[in-house]
Amino acid sequence: MSTLDGISVIFDLDGTLVDSEPHYYEAGRQTLAEYGVPDFTWADHEGYVGISTQETVADWKRRYGLRAPVEELLAVKNRHYLDRARTGARAYPEMRKFVELLAGEGVPLAVASGSSREAIEVILARTGLDAYLRTLVSADEVARGKPAPDVFLEAARRLGADPADCVVLEDAAPGVAAAHAAGMRCVAIPYVAEQADAPEFATAGLLVRGGQTEFTARAAHEWLARSARAARP
Repeated sequence: MSTLDGISVIFDLDGTLVDSEPHYYEAGRQTLAEYGVPDFTWADHEGYVGISTQETVADWKRRYGLRAPVEELLAVKNRHYLDRARTGARAYPEMRKFVELLAGEGVPLAVASGSSREAIEVILARTGLDAYLRTLVSADEVARGKPAPDVFLEAARRLGADPADCVVLEDAAPGVAAAHAAGMRCVAIPYVAEQADAPEFATAGLLVRGGQTEFTARAAHEWLARSARAARP
């Protein structure tokens, strides 16, 4: 019997499994420049961390008064992003170890992301994580993106798991809020360190304040094992 029997684990993708936010920033900066917004900064981008790509470009349209349809902006941004992801996507080493450790124990695994389905598949194939992560949910496939719980609830449904038995790994406040709304436990690894004190992160079962620099597969596994023991009658 595995120490993690009864637990399913759902991973956010960008900023959690892979270091993709710099690629998203460059794709966004390039897209907006093409539509007459030349001064999109990293600080601007940080405000969209954890928000789905579709909701991000819809907000751009309102904020910058863009005339192009949301669908067009989405297609352009995704094209620029995929150009980078196909050659530059990199999994965080400790996250890769964690995925491999869980897969080796037969823990059901899924990815639930605000990225497009194509982007998720490209990144997982590029990093080799597709060998372990085959249940995928994009925000494009559900009614509402994070902080609504839809992507996580759909991931649980596809895994055949009770939401109460699922643990989410997330880097952003909207995703942590979504996990909480779904009734799931959460391991939070803040991508933007300054956000660690945001109220959403206070709902996490485990908060790794230092982000990926402090996350270790071993410590996360030990926390999961304790959670599994505590949940058993």
